[in-house]
Amino acid sequence: MQNWINALSWLNLRFLLMGLWVTIYISVISVILSFIIGSILGIIRYSKIKWISKIVGFIIDIIRNVPLLLIIFFTYFGLPNFGLRPETIPAAIIAMTVFESSMIAEIVRSGIQSVSEGQMEGARSTGMSFVQALWHVVLPQAYKNMIPTIISQFVSLIKDTSLATIIVVPEMMQHAQVIYGQNANYILPMFAALAVLYFIVCFTLSVIGNAIGRHLS
Repeated sequence: MQNWINALSWLNLRFLLMGLWVTIYISVISVILSFIIGSILGIIRYSKIKWISKIVGFIIDIIRNVPLLLIIFFTYFGLPNFGLRPETIPAAIIAMTVFESSMIAEIVRSGIQSVSEGQMEGARSTGMSFVQALWHVVLPQAYKNMIPTIISQFVSLIKDTSLATIIVVPEMMQHAQVIYGQNANYILPMFAALAVLYFIVCFTLSVIGNAIGRHLS
């Protein structure tokens, strides 16, 4: 019991919370960027723009089938070979955004395809262009259907930020490692604290997502 009390002292918890803020920061930036980029890529795939859609689809398939950990490694250790030397946090954001964008792109493409073709045809028959019909008619319905899947994907992204500890990003998992590195008896209390913090963040995001879904329904 004394090990738990010492491990969960205010000093250690404050240090852990500092890591939590870095985790949230990386997650928020990655979520925003991946949603924007993934939506654009998903629309391009759906639009079937000659060879462009095929190239985009090929790149997305490659990224989706490569472990995120490998992308993080390449971003931090590989990009310097091309003249780019990102710091640890920007490298984590780039890697997360690249990986998550490919996932969101497929979700968006599938979401658009789930909307009845009659919606597009009906909008086009009123004189709308393809882009106008997509923007005003198809996408609002598609995103409404995609909310649960997108939220689930973003929850996974938050948990995946723990992989960034491999390049010593000062996020929550890395701070926990620093704490229990001082005393092996702190390992269990730290993992318990991590589980609680990850649950709070992910559960909150899920609740917000469900509220948005109910509001739009």
